[in-house]
Amino acid sequence: MLYQIYETQRSIMEPFAELAQAASKLYSNPLNPLAQVPMAQRMSAGYALMHRLGKDYVKPEFGIRTVKVDGVDVAIYERVEIDKPFCELRRFKRFSDDPHTLTTLKQQPVVLIVAPLSGHYATLLRDTVRAMLQGHKVYITDWKNARLVPMEDGEFHLDDYVNYVQEFIRHLQAQYGNCHVMSVCQPTVPVLAAVSLMASRGERTPLSMTMMGGPIDARKSPTAVNNLAVQKSHEWFENNVIYRVPANFPGAGRRVYPGFLQHTGFVAMNPDRHATSHYDYFKDLIKGDGASAEAHRKFYDEYNAVLDMDADYYLETINTVFQEFKLVNGTWDVRGVDGRIERVKPEDIRKTALFTIEGELDDISGSGQTKAAHELCKSIPQNQRQHLEVEGAGHYGIFSGRRWRDSVYPQVAKFILNHQADQARKPVETAARAKTPVPSKPAPQKAVAKAAVTKASARKVKATKAPASVKTQWVGAKKSA
Repeated sequence: MLYQIYETQRSIMEPFAELAQAASKLYSNPLNPLAQVPMAQRMSAGYALMHRLGKDYVKPEFGIRTVKVDGVDVAIYERVEIDKPFCELRRFKRFSDDPHTLTTLKQQPVVLIVAPLSGHYATLLRDTVRAMLQGHKVYITDWKNARLVPMEDGEFHLDDYVNYVQEFIRHLQAQYGNCHVMSVCQPTVPVLAAVSLMASRGERTPLSMTMMGGPIDARKSPTAVNNLAVQKSHEWFENNVIYRVPANFPGAGRRVYPGFLQHTGFVAMNPDRHATSHYDYFKDLIKGDGASAEAHRKFYDEYNAVLDMDADYYLETINTVFQEFKLVNGTWDVRGVDGRIERVKPEDIRKTALFTIEGELDDISGSGQTKAAHELCKSIPQNQRQHLEVEGAGHYGIFSGRRWRDSVYPQVAKFILNHQADQARKPVETAARAKTPVPSKPAPQKAVAKAAVTKASARKVKATKAPASVKTQWVGAKKSA
């Protein structure tokens, strides 16, 4: 019933929000006499704020048209590679007519970015994608709004999320030989499960996993999000936050966790900050500070655009990740697309490098929650494991904004390139050993190593010294750099 009440309220407010926008333009248009009356700027600013507070926010677009690769502008074209009922695998295809740039693009690593399905759209990772496109072939999981998925498309469970990730990885492996996987926040758990299951079956696993700000072990440094999940029972969540989609949407009748409830929870975590931000927007409009006002609009166009999640997926995530901690307790069983149930065993991962990243001030995934992946993936060699803590960064700062671009991205790019080079070096060395007869005197290996390094250097990322705000650790090593 709450969903229907919300939709009724939204429908009533929508025309008033549009009128407020018209009134704001009326009082700010210099050709209109009303713009010359006293307090006109304040009136315009007030109506503009009213419009922002009352409007309906739809899914934004990524809007990435070009990126620079080695100083050359490269055109970007988005296309859907795989279309599943609840998710699209979206590719950012890069084009260039410069021969040298084209050669560079072809040699760069392939990265699958697994976006969170936790209330916001995948466009929240726009800054992440834009930076990664400078040195990688980029794919991203673009999750669909559950209220737009018809009932005949079936339910969506946490197991389905894990199966989707495995399917996308196999798709990229079939195209490119292998890939790297990056997960941000919530998907760190199902991505680790997906790679674990592939390793247990003896399948080829990704070259590397980069996990950023995710609740691998939600028992460590619990945040307000973790405490809510622990304090309330599974039945409480099912009875209080699950509603059916109203009749005016394609997914009418589907049980979902509504996006507007998730958005309310987001705002409730920092109400003073959001109130101050909106008041600052009002003052910026009065002062005529268009740049600051536009920055506010861009942020909240993204922040206020939320999606519904299928009820089964949401409740299973709460239970598996935040209540029973099945991943770290070794009790998580996943049903595959063939109906077979398999136990998730991260210790079976041996050939996938692991990079975990946390923000010092993260108030969503607390300190140590993501780093816990190293304790689970005990079979990965220590020289293939790395951890990064970004000082002064909150949850969003590790994948968006200045800290991401200046501190985190260079480290991620270097890690991926190192393990891409390791993979490229193995076939070269194997072929060299097969063709070279065993001499009476050991043959020097410098030539083979030099050839591998030369080949990798064509794809290398410009060396960047880690800023002072970053702490990098090789997990298991005695010293940190």
